Amino acid sequence: MSRLIRLTLVAVVLFGSLPALPAMAASPASTCEDGTQRSGALYRICMPDPNDWNGDLVVFAHGYVAPDEPLAIPEDQLELPGGLSIPEIANRLGFAFATTSYSTNGLAVRQGIEDLRDLMDIFSTANGQPRYVYLVGGSEGGIITTLAVEQFPEVFDGGLAACGPVGDFCWQINYWGDFRVVFDYFFPDLIPGSLIDVPPEVMDNWETVYVPRILDAIRRNRHATDQLLRVTGAPVDWRDPSTRESTILGLLWYNVFATNDGIAKLGGQPFDNMHRTYHGSDDDLRLNLEVQRFDADPSALAEIERHYQTSGHLALPLVTLHTTGDPFVPYWHELLYRRKVYAGGSTLLHSNIPVLRYGHCNFKISEVLVAFALLVFKVTRQELTGVENVLPDADSQAEFLQLARQYGVLR
Repeated sequence: MSRLIRLTLVAVVLFGSLPALPAMAASPASTCEDGTQRSGALYRICMPDPNDWNGDLVVFAHGYVAPDEPLAIPEDQLELPGGLSIPEIANRLGFAFATTSYSTNGLAVRQGIEDLRDLMDIFSTANGQPRYVYLVGGSEGGIITTLAVEQFPEVFDGGLAACGPVGDFCWQINYWGDFRVVFDYFFPDLIPGSLIDVPPEVMDNWETVYVPRILDAIRRNRHATDQLLRVTGAPVDWRDPSTRESTILGLLWYNVFATNDGIAKLGGQPFDNMHRTYHGSDDDLRLNLEVQRFDADPSALAEIERHYQTSGHLALPLVTLHTTGDPFVPYWHELLYRRKVYAGGSTLLHSNIPVLRYGHCNFKISEVLVAFALLVFKVTRQELTGVENVLPDADSQAEFLQLARQYGVLR
């Protein structure tokens, strides 16, 4: 992935865009153990000192990893600025921590859920059954968390799903697909192949050839770029012109790297715009006549309906956290999921914390800890203590206290 996109997606799942944290050494008694699951997935379990363990477990569901990357614990999603890591924060708060690489990269929702359930058996065998198990994940890990909490309330006690496509998986695929076909209309022949057929050489040369080519094109033809963003509704921060490029490159990255893998795992092509009417260009009639059209394979849609669509039926608490200006997994997912929760009679078990900011998973550490504190409170009716020991400065502590009182998790 290009450095520009990586900066936008840094700590892609849970703790994106954090302020620099002062280095804090981990508790010397905290220990981490890596191993291999029966599926071939890799796992990591980190335990605080036995005298400090509160008996609870935080399980982390990581976000999307490109299918061409080697199978590994996604260290970049665990590391935080200033030398801290998510396992260290969990251990400092008294929680055990566990995570898995999943047994596959790319589209890993089904495999991720199974590997997380297996990870629970591994943890319990080694350390005993936890008192409470909190499943936390973001981006792809957000939908994994939501589905797992919906489907396996006997395994998990609550979930925090950040910036995930929880509202409608088909809508998410169509959002990405619409962006690519509209981009190809305004910038024809810039990226070889098509929405549903990405040549390997595009992936191999994405950063060196295609990112510079795309940047040059959108900078030269700003009017076409404006139309692209209007038609697709892809969020940008209009106060920061660089976010136009971040949004465009990020959405195209997902098309280029996720398409072939997604089609293979879904058993067919899931994008459908046969009856879509696009609007917002200078000439909508021409746009709708000339834009490429694709018909989804029924097998892919059936697979999504069986395994990738959330239900909104909750038997235990779920907290969702989402930036309102998320360009890759839009905030409208939260509105769609809220409708499902209402229809399923689970309104009291779901809480959403909107963050008024541009970016995918672009949260402050205080915001994430408030969301986690809210989850703990909904599960146990107890306040999360010791948070001031992991927040980096007085401002972050004040932000946490203000938000915690706002959401009713501190007296």
